[in-house]
Amino acid sequence: MVQQSRIRRLAAPIGIGALVAGLTMTGGIPAQAAPITTSFKTACLATPNTSLAGPEALVETGSVIVDAPASVNAGEEFDVTIQPGPIGFPRDVSIATISDVSRVKIDVDVPQNAELVSAEVVPFTSVGLSGVAPNVLRVDSNGNVDPNGSLLRLSGNNEVIGNGPSSSTTSTGGIRVVATGKDIDGNPTSNGYTYFQLPQVKARLKAGDSGTVELKLRTSGAAGNWNDNKNFLTFTAKLSAPLVGTVWAPTRCTPRNAANAGSPLNEGAGPLASVPIIEADRETTTTISGPDAAKIDAPVTLTANIDPAPSGGTVEFLDWGTPIGEADVVDGSASIEHAFDSEGDHSITAVFSGSDGFTGSTSGPKTINVSTDNVATSIAVESPDKAYVGQDVNLSAQVTPAVQGGTVEFVVDGQTLTAEVGSDGAAIAPYTFTSTGTHRVIARYSGTDGFLGSVSPAFPVSVTNAPPADVLTTTTLAPVGTVPNGSPVTLVATVDPANANGKVQFKLGNAPLGAPVDVVDGVATLPTTFLNAGTYSVTAEFVASAGFVDSASEPQELVVPEPPTTNPFGSLEGFGS
Repeated sequence: MVQQSRIRRLAAPIGIGALVAGLTMTGGIPAQAAPITTSFKTACLATPNTSLAGPEALVETGSVIVDAPASVNAGEEFDVTIQPGPIGFPRDVSIATISDVSRVKIDVDVPQNAELVSAEVVPFTSVGLSGVAPNVLRVDSNGNVDPNGSLLRLSGNNEVIGNGPSSSTTSTGGIRVVATGKDIDGNPTSNGYTYFQLPQVKARLKAGDSGTVELKLRTSGAAGNWNDNKNFLTFTAKLSAPLVGTVWAPTRCTPRNAANAGSPLNEGAGPLASVPIIEADRETTTTISGPDAAKIDAPVTLTANIDPAPSGGTVEFLDWGTPIGEADVVDGSASIEHAFDSEGDHSITAVFSGSDGFTGSTSGPKTINVSTDNVATSIAVESPDKAYVGQDVNLSAQVTPAVQGGTVEFVVDGQTLTAEVGSDGAAIAPYTFTSTGTHRVIARYSGTDGFLGSVSPAFPVSVTNAPPADVLTTTTLAPVGTVPNGSPVTLVATVDPANANGKVQFKLGNAPLGAPVDVVDGVATLPTTFLNAGTYSVTAEFVASAGFVDSASEPQELVVPEPPTTNPFGSLEGFGS
């Protein structure tokens, strides 16, 4: 029993505390944060290859020092060097002698939110090593070399005790340290310890677009299990003792406070350092909306829309390059009211200043024709040219130039229907044809302040009976109402019967809103945002698949308010110095 107890002690892990404490990350790169030291306990289990000695567990306090940039820019490359500190182990343990330690490997996660550009051993930075020259390999979770692997492994060409293609627990291999009883300067030590230095590893990373780059030891999945070959730190010690001969003690280590499988991983399994990525400014696109024509001295609204939508910054509006007003950006939009004082074409552009996280941008020009006389308009019917008896359709017309105000009268089959003209110049009225044949639709625009009325040519609509085997449908659009500028909203259309197959095309005036949307259980939805202030008509048109008949919803009014302004006095144009 005495001899067996001694063998257990001989087979205990060798220098584990030093191995763990020696794992250090440093980096001599500019703009470094102060080095971060994370202290934690590491629990290891050495399992001798002899039945005369049972497994021996040991818990040591170690630390990892990470010296990393305080932050990095998106897409920036930066270096991290891994430098384990000097490691020592005794030559004599009780009646046994340690001849060497070998197959040392340390695994570190390749960080998320970063691309591994390269990793290499720094030459002439190791002391006291023999065996296979140390190298750094990128490996997968099974320890196989993989250019897309999730791990960086410092080892002797992947010769380890397990979790690799060249594994053994009962032979010397990989990185080897022979017991010499000397320090790293080659001088004999008074206590018989042998000291060695693992090499520096230089890794170059390229930061991702956003998030945080976290540096972590390998502890996820099976690597976090107790006594697993995937543990972040593994090695083997070779010992010899009288009567027993050679004993191998493969050792596996994880960050735990207690040396048993029931103990959870501790803070050593968390981020040892976190490097925030400063996101690159997002590129923006600025567009401008407003009337196509205006009268002298009659105020019009000019609106700039910035995509993606920032909150902050300003927009300056220019007329042929001359500033005519400025407004704050709120939820991606900025508006001014402006009265032109000269006739002719005015080329208007909008310049977004940029804001935190967003680049500036300039819109393309919008031409507004300004005149003293009332502006002539034209109107065209844009209704569908085919329809079925008894099925709902929408009669629509477009006023050019697009100007809000006035009404459109649709004359069809001796009936007159009236619709308001929206900010986009569109007017829409629901209608149901009651007989087959060719029906002609005429639209009359009333005109409004500064704009003359107009009449469209007759527009023919061919009306037929729906195929008798097809199922008639109805489409209803949920009310839209007032939607704040730039705020998300979901349009909802319901098709009856609920088993109708087909798609719904949502429209803003006469313009499609995105692509057609599938109908699922009688419902089609479209998440969207509206940036242009004004009043509009929104419709939903059901485009049926075989066996069903098309239908259209009645128009719903959409009101998009002007974005708020921080200037309580409005425009100061016209005030002299």
